[in-house]
Order: sequence, then structure tokens, then C-alpha cells
Amino acid sequence: MLRREPWHCPCVAYRTRAMMEPTRAMTEPAEGTVARGCRAVLESEARSRPLLRPRNEQELLSYIRNESEAGRLSPSIASGLEELYYNYRHAVLQSGNPNASKIILSNMAAVFDRILLDVEDPFTFSPHHKAIREPFDYYMFGQNYIKPLVDFRRSYIGNITLFDDIEEKLKQGHNVVLVSNHQTEADPAVIALLLERTNSYIAEKLVYVAGDRVITDPLCKPFSMGRNLLCVYSKKHMNDDPELAEMKRRSNTRSLKEMATLLRAGSQIIWIAPSGGRDRPDPVTGEWYPAPFDASSVDNMRRLVEHSSFPGHIHPLALLCHDIMPPPPKVEKQIGEQRKIAFHGVGISVAPELNFAEVTAAIENPEMAKEAFSQAVYKSVTEQYAVLQSAIHGYQGLNASNSAISLSEP
Repeated sequence: MLRREPWHCPCVAYRTRAMMEPTRAMTEPAEGTVARGCRAVLESEARSRPLLRPRNEQELLSYIRNESEAGRLSPSIASGLEELYYNYRHAVLQSGNPNASKIILSNMAAVFDRILLDVEDPFTFSPHHKAIREPFDYYMFGQNYIKPLVDFRRSYIGNITLFDDIEEKLKQGHNVVLVSNHQTEADPAVIALLLERTNSYIAEKLVYVAGDRVITDPLCKPFSMGRNLLCVYSKKHMNDDPELAEMKRRSNTRSLKEMATLLRAGSQIIWIAPSGGRDRPDPVTGEWYPAPFDASSVDNMRRLVEHSSFPGHIHPLALLCHDIMPPPPKVEKQIGEQRKIAFHGVGISVAPELNFAEVTAAIENPEMAKEAFSQAVYKSVTEQYAVLQSAIHGYQGLNASNSAISLSEP
């Protein structure tokens, strides 16, 4: 029978060595961050059912089934959780880690507990959400979950010294925008895992421009609670429900104002995927490429950066991690997608900043200049992506480096 224990701080139940180590965000939080996050989560958890403490797989899955049969968990969420468990188990076992069984049970118990807690008392994200680090560290919760899926022996970072330069600029008060492709729900964790040893400051400070699906899907929400987010509605889903379209536009306007406020304060690093969604494989060849960028989205970010009170820098960033958690082949309107999971190598690469005035110096037409700059950023991302693809899928490893992109191991 599944053991139940009285409520107490969930950090105790799932604390790992990494979670016990003090971090910059925990010791020097931004004003109001911990107070607001702690209060919301603490009030919620004080009313929650006891923590899950399963002794084995059977107990964990039985609890989910019992919750569904009792009507406290919808059949669709229960089915999704059970599918998630088996897919995660299969992926972690692929790693060959001798402690795989313990890792699977511990991580999935934590995931189930966080999801069940949110189903019981849903968390509402503000337009600018700050990562919740206490009393439960949702940031490390996400890191611990994704880490066993990453084959670090086949993972690479492009131009690591540029991340050092970016970190130095941030500490000087500059703003940085990483214009990137987007591959999976795990993108933030992948970026943070690859940078945590050399650039943990960036890993924890990053603010992600996030679509509404990751803050509404029950299986995504707990992971999103551990990231700094600016919440927006994607253009791809703006008119899924015509009656909500105007509300979504107003919400996006509020988020843009929040972003402008952040940039005016300086020392901000923001990640944005101007494609408006995740990359998808070519339906004929099955090959993966970064999805085209929306020029207006790139230009909006450029304008916000230029109108802040601090120097700003726009860097193209390439991300390759679709193997560990690929999206559905086609864009889906409904929440609750099937989640396939695998153990695989991943990669990120950053390029030198691109300057709008330099890129568009010979172009007089404003619209053409906007498009040209967006294409220049996209071209850099695709070139970096090709190098990562050669290193990981082409098995060239560090030899895939070229004169513009120097690969290193995390």
C-alpha cells in the first residue's frame, strides 16, 4: 500500500545534493521573487493531500489509477501520466545508469506529486513569472528530471567563450537577447544543463518568452513554474478560439509592457523563438531544421532592446535537442499531446551579436531592412544548427567545429 505522510516542506521529500547547494537565485533573490512565489505555493500545499512516497512502480501507478477511479483525476490526465511514466522509464534505462531504477521512481514520484498538486489547486501564471525556488525548488526539480535523458558524452556547446562574454556584459548592466529556434518542452532545462558548470549565472537568470501551452497543460505547468517566463500567446494559436482572440491580444500587450520594464532595469537576458512554435521534421525527408522566423517578432525585440536605457545585444542561438522529447509531427490545437521521450545527445551554440545598423546599412526601405535583419539572424541559427547536427547525428563530435563555430563538451 502506498505510504502517505503528513504535509511538510516538499524540499525535504525530494531534496538532492544539487538542491541542497545554495544558488545565486536562492541567496540573492530579486525583490519580491521569493515572497510572492513562496506564499502562493505554500498556501496551495498547506491544503494538499499527503506527499507521494511510493516504494515501487506498482504503488506509484496504482495511486494514479485510484485517483482517477475516485474522480479526483480526469481519465485523460491519468492516462497521460501513466504513458509519461513508461516513456520516461524506457528512456532512462537506455542510459545504462546503474541507478536508473531509483532515479526513475524518485523523479516520477516528484512529477506525479507536482502535477496532482496543481490539478487539486491550479497555479495561475502572471505575465512575468519568476522561477519558484522555495519552499519547493521547481528549478532543480526540472533539472533533475531532464538530466537523466541527456547523453553528455555526445553533447556539445558552440562558442563557449561567447557565453563568458555575455555573462560579463550582463554583470555590467547590459541587456542580451538570444534569438533562437525552439525544439522541445525541455529547451530551458537543456540550455541550463549545458551551461550549469561554466555559466550557471546565465542558466538561472534566463527569462524565456513562453507560449500559453506550457502554462496551461497540466503535464507542463510544474516544469514551467521553475523558469523565469514572459507569457505570451503564439500567433499560431491566436485564433484557435475566435472568442478568445481579443483577450489573447490584450494579454500579449501586457507581456510586452512587462518586457519593456525589465529591459529598462538592465542586466536582463531574454530567450525568444520568433518562429512562434517548435521545429518540426520535414514531412517527406524526416529531416529537422529550424523553423522560419517571423520578421515582426525579431523586429519587436530589437526595438525593445534599443529603447531601453542600457546597451543591448542580439545573439543568434541554435538549439538541437528534439531527440529527447520530440513534439507531435504537426501543430495541434488541443492541449494534451502524446509525449515521446528518449536518451540522446543535445547541443547549443551561440554566435557573435548582430548589429541592425551594420546588417541593413545598404537598405533604405524599413520593411526590407526588417526582413533582412531577421534573415541574417535566421541564417546564423541554421549554420550553427548544421554544425551541431554534424557533431551529434553525424557522429563527428568536436571535429564538426569550423572557423566560426568552436565546439566544446559541457
